[in-house]
Amino acid sequence: MERANFTETKDFYLTELSDLPEVRNSLFVAMLLIYLTTLAGNGAILFAIGTDVHLQTPMYFFLSNLSFLDVLCPTVTVPKMLQIFLSEDKTISFVGCMLQLFFLIDVVGTEILLLAVMAYDRYVAICSPLHYTNIMSKHLCAQLAAGTWLTGFISSLVHTSLTFTLSFCGPNKVNQYYCDIPPVLAASCSSTYLAELVLLLVAGILGGGAFLVTLISYIYIILAILRMHSAEGRRKAFSTCGSHLTVVCLFYGTTIATYVRPTSTYSPKQDRIVSMLYGVVTPMLNPMIYSLRNKEVKRALVKALSLKRFS
Repeated sequence: MERANFTETKDFYLTELSDLPEVRNSLFVAMLLIYLTTLAGNGAILFAIGTDVHLQTPMYFFLSNLSFLDVLCPTVTVPKMLQIFLSEDKTISFVGCMLQLFFLIDVVGTEILLLAVMAYDRYVAICSPLHYTNIMSKHLCAQLAAGTWLTGFISSLVHTSLTFTLSFCGPNKVNQYYCDIPPVLAASCSSTYLAELVLLLVAGILGGGAFLVTLISYIYIILAILRMHSAEGRRKAFSTCGSHLTVVCLFYGTTIATYVRPTSTYSPKQDRIVSMLYGVVTPMLNPMIYSLRNKEVKRALVKALSLKRFS
């Protein structure tokens, strides 16, 4: 039986985002601006929801969880990428690689489930508006949020354990700008069958279950909207759900393209582009797509900033 190579494997070697040295400075500036924009956008959402009593509703409670996840996701990978741009030192320690992979999978798994919970919340709000307050109680919302975080944590713990108990014989080059399951598995010199099988099973069960909840919720939502007699009511309902649906499609599409496939089909250059979409670009776009177009959020931000300036 092959034994995990904990003692000999001291470092992994990451791959830069681009092989062209002449674009290194431009990429550094672009990634830094995207990261700062992500922090500012999602931070503004968290600030608005936390300071306005009118936004203490289930929808904005789940939205604050989404914004927090969108802060964590690029924070796991982007600082190391920026450090590589500056120092050209592409090494990452074994423990550092393991922690990076763990937190990334934790965030991705939690966000997939949270988007399904948010779809269910919109279903209750549109299809059972009179019972919405009773159904989506604070207790249930807290349970749903805690369930998504706990499930994401357990899933990540399983994947990280299976990945880093493999043997790595060197040179341990990770064909990605951060440690992720497919490129780390590709760097292993032992059989990755069990790790790949568990990855596909968990992705199929959790991802498939979350997708079904989202799909069924939106089928009922669309049917309920089409039955509305008021054109203004239909417009408002479509506006609320359209933003969430855009976020769902963008996130699901990129994560499925990255994780739900065997390692044998792994393409480093293609995966760097796809991972940029869900790991860096999507967290930046979410506040713009889902929240900053929302009049209530903008009103809360203006009010909070005005009060702070006055004080």
